[in-house]
Amino acid sequence: MAKVRHSRLQAKKWSTVMLVLSMLFMLTVVLLMLLGLGIFSLPMSTDDSPPNDLTSYRRMASERGKELGKRGEQWTEVLSWEPRAFIYHNFLSKEECEYLINLAKPHMAKSTVVDSKTGRSKDSRVRTSSGMFLRRGQDKIIRDIEKRIADYTFIPVEHGEGLQVLHYEVGQKYDAHFDYFLDEFNTKNGGQRMATMLMYLSDVEEGGETIFPAAKGNFSAVPWWNELSECGKQGLSVKPKMGDALLFWSMRPDATLDPSSLHGHQLHDIVVHCCEGVVNVDGI
Repeated sequence: MAKVRHSRLQAKKWSTVMLVLSMLFMLTVVLLMLLGLGIFSLPMSTDDSPPNDLTSYRRMASERGKELGKRGEQWTEVLSWEPRAFIYHNFLSKEECEYLINLAKPHMAKSTVVDSKTGRSKDSRVRTSSGMFLRRGQDKIIRDIEKRIADYTFIPVEHGEGLQVLHYEVGQKYDAHFDYFLDEFNTKNGGQRMATMLMYLSDVEEGGETIFPAAKGNFSAVPWWNELSECGKQGLSVKPKMGDALLFWSMRPDATLDPSSLHGHQLHDIVVHCCEGVVNVDGI
């Protein structure tokens, strides 16, 4: 009788061990499936990474198979109808903004303007910022942003210029100008510039606005009027906010050029990073 009781006890212990091992096996299988689907990921980097190390950003985007970082709530704000201008809040994630800055930083050079007679780039005192152009479709993160611009503007990716990352130091500027071309060279070799998507990559406490001095409407009606600098109150102005994007059209719906799209950047006491995407239309 004692032997039977002992054997039952052993069998019970053995079955408990097998149950625990089975549960651990099932948990391991589920964890591997989550890792494979990209739903769950293990930490891959530390805070000791160099500031310009882009590997972690690219790894995050490729592993998840989705956009880099998580964007906040997206919503659209109508800024103006002359020119047609809209603000897309949280267009970029914080990680995308940081990636663009770090990608461009080693290659920044003094910005140039387009010569209206020759259509070529030239140095000018009206523009004192620094900048650089990214290749179209340069990597997955850039392709995702270019695709997003195409989706929001309803203009194919193939009509876009390479993204331009710009950096304004204290006291630097870009006087009021048009983004559309006034020369035959550029319109024949790529079409007229139709619209611009200006993406803000950093926050500012004061100043740094994009100003539309020829816009039609009540400038002081914008909710952020009291937050604007004195320069910002000289026209319809947009205050930079990391991740937000400003879309404005240089052409009217009837394909004529829109002079009210005149705009500029005056930065007296603030540093601003931004990224500009321009879309063209052929044959106009």
